[in-house]
Amino acid sequence: MTVVDIPGSKSVTARALFLAAAADGVTTLRRPLRSDDTEGFAEGLTRLGYRVGKTPDAWQIDGRPQGPAVAEADVYCRDGATTARFLPTLAAAGHGSFRFDASPQMRRRPLGPLSRALRDLGVDLRHEEAEGHHPLRIEASGVEGGEVVLDAGQSSQYLTALLLLGPLTRKGLRIRVTDLVSAPYVEITVAMMRTFGVEVRREGTVYVVPPGGYTATTYDIEPDASTASYFFAAAAVTGGEVTVPGLGTGALQGDLGFVDVLRRMGAEVTTDAQGTRVRGTGELRGLTVNMRDISDTMPTLAAIAPFASGPVRIEDVGNTRVKECDRLEACAENLRRLGVEVATGPDWIEIRPGSQAPVGAEIKSYGDHRVVMSFAVTGLRVPGISFDDPGCVRKTFPGFHEAFGALRGQLPA
Repeated sequence: MTVVDIPGSKSVTARALFLAAAADGVTTLRRPLRSDDTEGFAEGLTRLGYRVGKTPDAWQIDGRPQGPAVAEADVYCRDGATTARFLPTLAAAGHGSFRFDASPQMRRRPLGPLSRALRDLGVDLRHEEAEGHHPLRIEASGVEGGEVVLDAGQSSQYLTALLLLGPLTRKGLRIRVTDLVSAPYVEITVAMMRTFGVEVRREGTVYVVPPGGYTATTYDIEPDASTASYFFAAAAVTGGEVTVPGLGTGALQGDLGFVDVLRRMGAEVTTDAQGTRVRGTGELRGLTVNMRDISDTMPTLAAIAPFASGPVRIEDVGNTRVKECDRLEACAENLRRLGVEVATGPDWIEIRPGSQAPVGAEIKSYGDHRVVMSFAVTGLRVPGISFDDPGCVRKTFPGFHEAFGALRGQLPA
């Protein structure tokens, strides 16, 4: 049995940084993820005047319920979607003039529904170039609150940003949601807000967030479930066994549901309070699966689908077309490079394993960490796989290739 120590969750670390900055008092975050995305978020907080102290195993943040400590700032969000969507929302609750920009990759990703909702709440927000995209400027004077309508069908992060904002408004928020993707990520947000002293109420499609602010705390960051998917998939395709401690029955992240997909395909899965174990059985069945709620693990499944005994069809994942790249087409293109038959539609991909084994090829990463990490799993069974940009994994897991190389040596050949 191989025990794998997975770095902290990116989603949880980003939310915890926002909550800590907004809370009254000093918050300690234990085992935060240290990657390009989270370092970029912390750097953004520093630019906004928040104090962020770092030790190897913990970050301490001095909260400022009144908002940023500076009257103006220019914040570069790098590639980070959580940084690019959460920090402008945090700044809007304060007072000052704040400009936000991001990498070319992040500039392409949409912000429109969140921008519209913030404007509807009275926030003076202006996109400097393309409407609904970075760069943007906010002339902040606090947020009154009230009722707002939001379409979160492209990204649940729009809803999370507004939920996190709610307690910082003068009257609280009632958020009426017309569409929602990746709902488990919203559950992460609600659970974490509870830990920081705020109870969100749900009335059908309306989320009710009270005013009153957050209370500082000490918070443990759980391992990243999306990152764990590559190690669980590695066990399933090789007949090996992998245990990830700290991701068990009490885990917040919906992406741990990926192991249920592996179970349906024939892997043996055990989850308890301490962690989750996946053992490959030598069987990998084809299946049709809706991955709307766990779409970040779609590339992981696509990458192991060529080893299934029948077709693998992944449905309701149209939102993956507006991630770091168009992940549906990126997966399809790379599988075809390996000689695998693939079909795609607006929100689905179907992988059809053939009589011929996949062949080695250079994987086109499109600068997307998840594409590289997913096809590293394929490489456990297909010799000769390489990557045009292996370093893009630094976004969420700088040490991925070393950790995966160590795992390879412990799995059946």
